[in-house]
Amino acid sequence: MEAEKWGRRIRAFRKLKGYTQESFAKELGVSVSILGEIERGNRLPTEQFLQMVAERLNITVEELSPPKQNT
Repeated sequence: MEAEKWGRRIRAFRKLKGYTQESFAKELGVSVSILGEIERGNRLPTEQFLQMVAERLNITVEELSPPKQNT
């Protein structure tokens, strides 16, 4: 569930900034399949990966992180 939320956020910001999955994966230095797995929520992104994504998209990790839900 957590991985899904991160993936949706990464995909939304990537598209907002005009990157294709292929071009963004290349920018990050990862394979398209890894980026795809993360965006689909099949793989939880590491802290280092999130930092790279935020830097490339010119946003903070806090902006990238899924909103906290009230329980």
